[in-house]
Amino acid sequence: MQGHGRARQEESDRLVRQKVAPLKNRAALGGPPEVYAWGPLRARRAFAGHAGNLWRTLLPSACLICATVQRDVVCDTCASQLARPVPRCPRCAIPGAHGHCGTCADDDPLDAALTLGDYATPFDTLVLRLKFGGQLPAAAWIAARLAATVRASQHDLPDLLVPVPLSPSRLAERGFNQAWEIARPLARHLGIPASATLLARLRDTASQRTLDLAARLANLRQAFAVAPGTVLDGLHIGLVDDVMTTGATLREAARVLKAHGAARVTALAALRTP
Repeated sequence: MQGHGRARQEESDRLVRQKVAPLKNRAALGGPPEVYAWGPLRARRAFAGHAGNLWRTLLPSACLICATVQRDVVCDTCASQLARPVPRCPRCAIPGAHGHCGTCADDDPLDAALTLGDYATPFDTLVLRLKFGGQLPAAAWIAARLAATVRASQHDLPDLLVPVPLSPSRLAERGFNQAWEIARPLARHLGIPASATLLARLRDTASQRTLDLAARLANLRQAFAVAPGTVLDGLHIGLVDDVMTTGATLREAARVLKAHGAARVTALAALRTP
């Protein structure tokens, strides 16, 4: 029995190495990245997905935005309102811009930004319930919609997804990183790898809410670091977060990624503050 178990494990490891090898040949990531599942684990997750669909069919759910009782995390009405077309700056996703907004610098570390919609009433409830209420199904719903947004855009798929990290103390306090909870299923939908450990937040930073842009940038200076020995030469990184406010956090993280060789960084934010 032990021999059969070891053989299955070796076969699973072989499949993992086979999938990760093309990425590792392009960039030394300082250890194997977290990747979407395949093999026996992928089959189990596929079964779990079908079971989840059956569960949603049999049991009602309250929409996380409007509380209407229906069959999904977010009702069709709220989902369609959130997804309504809005002109946005292709670099920072600020709404109302027809083409580039004119305020993004030519040397902006963010090359592009995509979002589902505005971080404003009532849609902010979706992120607030995920972030502070622990409503993790919201992350899976956001990931599925972000995947559709990415595929519908004119952008190439990223080579790798990286969530904006929390500091160790904030992660311990909250128990999860909402950006990683979005990035992990997003990677599965897009069929690309994701790493929860490539980018780290070195320290707690003061709340950004009351700071202007200059103060936000100063507050974030030297807050992020890439794992030692990491080389991202030529890679397109998708930087995932729940909310993009001024973009200061995403820009600083992008700057650090580019300092380690990333060729392109696209921000993938659930919602964008208008």
